Order: sequence, then structure tokens, then C-alpha cells
Amino acid sequence: EDEFDFKGKKDQWHLCRVDDLMVDYINSEKDDSTRLMEEETLAFKQRGVNKVITNRSKLKGLGTTPIAPKFIQEGSDNLEDQDGKGHIAKTYHIATSGCQMNVADSERLAGVLQNNLKLTPAQNPAKADVVILNTCSIRDHAEQKVYDALGPYAARKRRGEPLALIVAGCVAQQEGEALLKRVPETDLVLGPQYVSRLGDLLDDVSRGHQVVATDPTLLSEDLSRPVRGHDVRAWINIINGCNEHCTYCVVPGVRGVEQSRPMEFILKECLDLAEAGFKEVTLLGQNIDAYGRDLTPRRNFADLLHYLNDAIPDGTIERIRYVTSHPRYFSDRVIDAVATLDKVCECFHMPFQSGGDIVLKNMRRGYTFDSYMKIIKKIKEKAPDASICGDVIVGFPGETDEQFQRTLDLMNEVKFDNLNTFAYSPRPNTEAALWDNQISEEVKSERLQIVQRLAAQHGMERSERYVGTTIPILVEDRNPRNMNQVMGRTRQSRQVFFDGDIDELKGKTVEVKIVEARPWSLVGETV
Repeated sequence: EDEFDFKGKKDQWHLCRVDDLMVDYINSEKDDSTRLMEEETLAFKQRGVNKVITNRSKLKGLGTTPIAPKFIQEGSDNLEDQDGKGHIAKTYHIATSGCQMNVADSERLAGVLQNNLKLTPAQNPAKADVVILNTCSIRDHAEQKVYDALGPYAARKRRGEPLALIVAGCVAQQEGEALLKRVPETDLVLGPQYVSRLGDLLDDVSRGHQVVATDPTLLSEDLSRPVRGHDVRAWINIINGCNEHCTYCVVPGVRGVEQSRPMEFILKECLDLAEAGFKEVTLLGQNIDAYGRDLTPRRNFADLLHYLNDAIPDGTIERIRYVTSHPRYFSDRVIDAVATLDKVCECFHMPFQSGGDIVLKNMRRGYTFDSYMKIIKKIKEKAPDASICGDVIVGFPGETDEQFQRTLDLMNEVKFDNLNTFAYSPRPNTEAALWDNQISEEVKSERLQIVQRLAAQHGMERSERYVGTTIPILVEDRNPRNMNQVMGRTRQSRQVFFDGDIDELKGKTVEVKIVEARPWSLVGETV
């Protein structure tokens, strides 16, 4: 007010430029221990960098200067070189590894490349003008596998070919600028939060720059049109990131903090899919039960299920699935929604990771054997026909024989329909990786085989309950091992194979009598 006279200007509009946005701050008035904890949390959340390197060094070998193709600007019909210089990108290849979130991200990346930049999928990936490796860092040796996969494409860059080489996903976020130093042929390191900005970042790449985009950011609603990998079922992200910081998990560091999408935008995506003829959607989130707690007004996942179930028109999308729940936050209201809403499928994915309470505490999971079983008991009471699926890790640091036995005890009590089994592997930037009580590879392998055998036994028991029953099956694909058969799933997500013409049945719900049970699938006959 000393410099500017605002008197009489209260009702005027002003155009302001936002130079920065403070999304986190530390209250200096809090006590020392609280302030220290907030500083550590903020430092973790703010890992990452955004950087453009304009002066690139010549590559080893032939001493070539890296060349990237040019891109057709959105809205242009001219497929020839717009400025008369350089090679125009026309084809792309995306190699995807990891979870459903990565698959959904790859669909969005393809949407930018096809819809905005007018590229088409390459018939020969080795000749693509744009190559994206959408990576996963969950499993052991993930980084080395990425570096190995980059080798042939890096060789193309060294030969002077106009190629845009991109590493996206969790390894990109984890490695950041170090990836450029290890593989200088790489043009763009793209963190998961920057998927929707691919087109803008490729503009920098086309100018000969290297780009790192891994700095944590607030996610805006993505207006890109994903290129779906399937025409019956589709993935929909509803919450990105995770705030849990389990001691073995890289997800908070590579996917960022939790950011929920507004319910209205999720419904809009569902309605667009319904109009396009899709019959099933799967809602995605690393911790889907945390949905909405960062929104204003505050929402929860059960609210979203009711909202979608009521708003999606009958006769369009028939089935709503979701992954993944967290036992610490799981709500009775979600059980009620699954048990009562006609479009929400009767399938619960509830990772337990271990049956040993000490192991769970060391993992920082926030529940016990008994509290997990209370959830299972409620599910079986309210939705007795539902399937229950889970994840388990064996060989976590310090896991004793007695604690491993508790894992087997939990499996025997639940009898999972499907169980994803993993041997613990130390991951970068996680607490458990630094502990000195690591379990030997031999013990981990032995325990993994034990849980896999028991899981298969339980899977067979759960499959046998369907034999002799007639159930509705949504047909999705042809059986790749028998071209005369089609494949669909029950509402509980059990795969079913039966004779049929895929061209006639795809996307239709068919009544099928189950005649044979297998551990992870069923065989049926049309009624």
C-alpha cells in the first residue's frame, strides 16, 4: 500500500502472473521434533529436478552429435517438414513394464503421440522415430534391465539416426539426471507426473536438448485422449501417488504424494468410455482407499463407488473394478458398496504382505494379523460370494521361521482366490534395503516356493466352487492357446475359457456353465 494506491480499485480485475506455487511449508512455531519430522517429509517429497540441457556433448564412438526428429504441430495437416530442416517423426514404439498404473500411463503417452503429434505405432520397433521405455522399479535389477534395453537404441543415436529416446516411469523418476550420465544418448527422462506434458517436452527434444522432468508437481486434469489397449475394458486413474512410506517400497519416491482426481472428472472419463462402447472399467490407485482425503470437500472411496454406480447409464458400462486396497484404511462402507451396488464387482484385492506382526510392524504397514482377519471376516459375512485376492512378500529382513509360519497360517485362514507372491528384494531409497538382517537368497527362494504351492492349492479350492454353476461371463478376448475359444471373466475376476467366435461374442455377456476347474481359471460351455 506504500507503493500502490488501491483506493477505489477493489472491484477492478487484474491480470497476475504466477511465478511459483507453495504447496508445502513448515510451521516454524511448532516444537522441534514436529518441525524436524516435517522437514524430513518435505525433503523426501521434493526429490527430483526439472532441467533442460541445451549444449549436448558429442557421443562416444563416431563422435556424432545427437539428432532428434522434428514433430508436426497440433492442428497442422502438413505431414512434410515444416521448416525444411530435419527428419519428421512419423512412428513410435512404447515398451511397458510393471503395474496397471504404468499400462494406463502408456495409453496416455500413446494418446499424446497419436492425437497431438500425429504419429502412428511402428511396425518395426527397431526403426521407430520415437522410443519410450515406460519402466517399473519394483522388482530387483530393474535399473539394469532398463540400461540393457536402452543399448540398441543408444547405438542408433551414436550412428547419427534422428531418434527421440525417452525413459519414462518409475526408474526414470528414481534415477533422474543420473540416467543421462549413464546413457547420454537418452533425450528425455520423464517422471510419471509429467506424462500429460510429453508433447511440450518433445518440443525441447526436437531442438536438440536433453530434458529431465522429475520435480514433484501438482497434477492438473489430463486432457489427453488415451489410446486404449483394449476395446472392452479400460483403466482409469483415480488417485496418484502414495503417502504411506512402507519401509520396503519405492512407490512414494517415484509416484509422489497422493493426489486424487475430482469425482466429476472420473465420471466424465467413464461416460466417454461408455459412449465408445466399453463394458468394464478398473479404477486405479496405489492406495485406493485413501481416495478423496486430499480433496475439498473431503470425499472417500465409497462415495465415489456410489456416485459412479448411480450416474453411469444402465446398458453401458456393466462392471466396475478397482485396485489396490490398503488394510489400514479399508472401510466397512466399501464392503457395503461392493455387496450392494449392481455395477461394482464382488472382488477385493487386499495385500497383506506378511502374517507376522513383528514383520508387519517393521514394514510399517499399520495393521496386525488379527486386524487383517477382522476385515476378511466382515467381507465374508457381507459378501460371501466375493473373491479375495492379495499380495505377499517372503524373506523380508529379519523374518524368522515362526513369522513365516504366521504367513502360512493367514493364507490357510483366508484361502485367497488369487495371490501375487514375491521374494523380498532391496530397492533403492528404501529403509529396509539398508538393514543388516537380510535373509539369504536360498531361504527366500525356499519360502517363495512354499507359498506358491499353497496359493495354488487354495486357488484350486476356490475354483471348484464354480463347477456345475451357470454364471454370466463378459467376453474380452480370444484364447491365445486355442483359437476356437474365447476368454472372459466372472464378476469375481476368474478367467473362463469356452468355445465361441470372438468376432460375434466380444463385449457381450454370455451365460456359461462351468465344467472344469483349474487353479487360476475355469472351463465352461455356453448355455
